Amino acid sequence: MAQGSTVVTARRLFLALAVLLAIAAGSACATSSTAARDIPPGVSDPDQFLFDKGKEALDKKRWIPAREYFKRLNENYTQSPLRPEAKLAIGDTYIGEGTTEGLLLAINEFQEFLAFYPTHPRCDYAQYRLAMAHMKQMRAPQRDQTETRDAVKALDEFVLRYPNSTLMPEATQKLREAKDRLSEADFLIGRFYYRQVWYPGAIARLQSVLKDDPEYTGRDGVYFYLGEALLKVNRPAEALPYFERLVKEFEKSEYLDEAQKRIATLSARADTKPT
Repeated sequence: MAQGSTVVTARRLFLALAVLLAIAAGSACATSSTAARDIPPGVSDPDQFLFDKGKEALDKKRWIPAREYFKRLNENYTQSPLRPEAKLAIGDTYIGEGTTEGLLLAINEFQEFLAFYPTHPRCDYAQYRLAMAHMKQMRAPQRDQTETRDAVKALDEFVLRYPNSTLMPEATQKLREAKDRLSEADFLIGRFYYRQVWYPGAIARLQSVLKDDPEYTGRDGVYFYLGEALLKVNRPAEALPYFERLVKEFEKSEYLDEAQKRIATLSARADTKPT
């Protein structure tokens, strides 16, 4: 097995163990922590009482007390129409905490919601929050991009399944951010190959960025280094269009001045060729 795959597998195993430990810890303290929150006598709708108390704590970012209320509702009032909302809220408390273990537990909550309530009106929210739990674990472009790919997958699923969702603007923006992260990772590899004077590798990698993600917001860098790499292997006719696309598509770019110089030079060469 490759070293990178071994590292990713070990990381996933570690995180899975952390989730199991977190669940066990939560179960061990659940009885004592919720016992102090008895429902007052005379409350006609205890499930609504628990939901309201949980929502109040959630709004104040008191993640653990909020989760206890929602879990108590979810576990003890199995016929309550508030159970789906409570399960979503449990996931939100885990995202709110922002820990690695919490984000993994949030993913589990939202995946279970989608499995248990596939026709619920708030499935779009569950799918969106599932993607956000992955996005919060995205790593720098130079590092492993497993969570970024999972975020893209979840957001692609959102766009496919919920085209009329009010969350669509946020989802498409986040999808662009996640795709940019993946494309940036590939761009940095292509630029590294260029700087290491492995021009065929640079060309192949940079071309794949444009093919896989033509809307990449950092494609000005891709155009520039792809054009430069093609010049290095004496393919000026193929290089020129990339410099021209850079100038046409980007009014501001750190590569703009150099690209204009390349265009002028290459155009002059073409004009002086014998006919």
